[in-house]
Amino acid sequence: MKEIASNYVLDAKGLACPMPIVKTKKAIQNLEAGEVIEVQATDKGSKADLQAWATSAGHDYLGTVENGDVLKHYLRKASGEEKLEKKHPHVISNDELAEKLSSHEELIVLDVREQAEYIFSHIPKAKSIPFGELDNRLNELNAESPIYVVCRTGNRSDLAAQKLTEKGFKNVVNVVPGMINWKGKTEKSVD
Repeated sequence: MKEIASNYVLDAKGLACPMPIVKTKKAIQNLEAGEVIEVQATDKGSKADLQAWATSAGHDYLGTVENGDVLKHYLRKASGEEKLEKKHPHVISNDELAEKLSSHEELIVLDVREQAEYIFSHIPKAKSIPFGELDNRLNELNAESPIYVVCRTGNRSDLAAQKLTEKGFKNVVNVVPGMINWKGKTEKSVD
């Protein structure tokens, strides 16, 4: 199994409801928007509890990995990206990208979400380069290939599409609204 990167690990093992949520709520306040917290818990009800809390608080519940008796929950702190104005002129919908993928057109799907987001659910064969790593990894992309950039809501991908275009990439398209409403096939890199 691939190691999941997180910005902070919270030990909530041995604690019963509502303490994993209470500790997570306090710890997540110290994270920057977009950072990922790993909450380690042994309470079997913590999965449903943390998922419900994250949703109600506006954070992203990414998923849970069981490691023996320990449940490792991954949450991404809300970033407010849903409210950002999109500026990249070349945009397609999720459905249009799904059609292109089913027609086996030669293209690159570039997923610019954080690694933990990608691991729990991504478009098959999508290339993962988190937005913060894009400048240092441009050499991994072909500037002449059609590149369809995806993130959670279409905002990080909008910024990435602008950046790629500025760096000389010829055919860059932002996919909106992104993985938040993706209905096509997905895969994950965790068991």
